[in-house]
Amino acid sequence: MIPIEALNNLFPSFERALLDEICEVGALREFNEGALLMKTGQYFRSTMIVLEGIVKIYREDDEGNEYFMYYIEPGQACALSMICALRQESSEVMAKAATNVSLVAIPLDKMDEWMAKYKSWSQFVLGNYRHRMEEIISTIDHIAFRNMDERLVFYLKNHQKTLKSNFIPYTHAEIAQELNSSREVITRLMKKLADKGMIKLHRQNIEIINLENW
Repeated sequence: MIPIEALNNLFPSFERALLDEICEVGALREFNEGALLMKTGQYFRSTMIVLEGIVKIYREDDEGNEYFMYYIEPGQACALSMICALRQESSEVMAKAATNVSLVAIPLDKMDEWMAKYKSWSQFVLGNYRHRMEEIISTIDHIAFRNMDERLVFYLKNHQKTLKSNFIPYTHAEIAQELNSSREVITRLMKKLADKGMIKLHRQNIEIINLENW
């Protein structure tokens, strides 16, 4: 059962009739941290909006390497999955649960119907497209035009903001993979940040002390 109170809190602009329809046709799904929600090449029968937890979106290359793109947080949807769903195309990205996740799966036939029927849904979908495009452009800017140390700081700040925590629960190898670098390079740069007192390196995570003066 989808809690309408939670929907109303996350989507205060949605019409009551729209909230009722989401509760009626939507399917509540829960995933544990690390679970694969969406695979590259997968065709969609539904799109998802996140109620609780955080989802990480990745791009895969031909060799199966994964590159982090952006997070989906509570109250947001996967814009790329919406585009692929509307065009009836397979997914070009992969989604994993960064934490335990609760989401609502919306049948595809409702997406077009609600775009014409509810102004708030149309604004929500277009807002997600715009927000994701801004995030992707920012990510590309840092990948294409910044040195690896700047990219690493950008990555850490981004995760600190999204996870709402100073503790980043990823290994140097995982970060290296997401930044298309090597573990040795990331370890060396992490040590430099630690020597400057900007972070602390722990066995299970990375603690951010102060990256604002970078």
